[in-house]
Amino acid sequence: MMSDREFWVTHSVRLQNRIIRWLDIRFPEYTSVFKDWTCLRSLATLKEFPSPLDLKSQSVSEVITGWRLHMQRAGGSTGMEKEAQLIAQAKKSVGDTTALSEAKQDLERLLKEYESIVEMLEKMEGEVGALLGEIPMAQQLRTVKGLGPIFIAAIFSGAGDLKQYAHGRQLLRKAGLNLAESMSGKRKGQIVLSKRGDATLRKYMYLATITLVGTNPVFRQLHENNVQVKKMKKQQSIFKLLGKLARILIGIVGRGEPFSPEKVSPVFTQAA
Repeated sequence: MMSDREFWVTHSVRLQNRIIRWLDIRFPEYTSVFKDWTCLRSLATLKEFPSPLDLKSQSVSEVITGWRLHMQRAGGSTGMEKEAQLIAQAKKSVGDTTALSEAKQDLERLLKEYESIVEMLEKMEGEVGALLGEIPMAQQLRTVKGLGPIFIAAIFSGAGDLKQYAHGRQLLRKAGLNLAESMSGKRKGQIVLSKRGDATLRKYMYLATITLVGTNPVFRQLHENNVQVKKMKKQQSIFKLLGKLARILIGIVGRGEPFSPEKVSPVFTQAA
């Protein structure tokens, strides 16, 4: 299931890149109004008024009426502000209008496919969560604040039964996150990540560490200590914490106990 999900995530990214390219060509000023084009109001705009020419002749009330076809709370102060910004940008847009009708049809197809994949991914994540509920080990890993079900499922998918590992180093090696000497190219003789392991596991271990630094107080404190006290570069600290995460995962599974901040970090204990 995680392998299937990864395929559709990759396909979703390709679609998003195509939509962004469409906007860069046809309405380059669009992202100055909607920083996140995937938000509900933005999607409603792209469905009803995708080009500057569609917006120029519209009044504020007409655009909000168009939004209401796709969302409930279309108006309000936020809606009025966004609409005013959109019309202002549309009037001075330098977007390409060549073969605009065909281009809008292409955008419509891209949006339909993108929303279909988003719906599919949401369903798959629900199914993944249900499967994790049947795995006792998953409940232990969930005690690590910030380690969500997708990260846990990706770790199980790539690493298998974590009880088979005696130390976090073995998990790092499985993901190709262990250090090795480069044997070719300009970096020959340098110590680098081996990357001789499961690429998807490596990706999600890295993403999980970044997420934990942002959401878990223990990892945030460790990262700050690495950067501010030990004078590490931020990326160097992330990889050090990645190794820490691997040891934590194997440790709590091996001992059959929940995550304990006090055991993980003396720094966190002192700060508390």
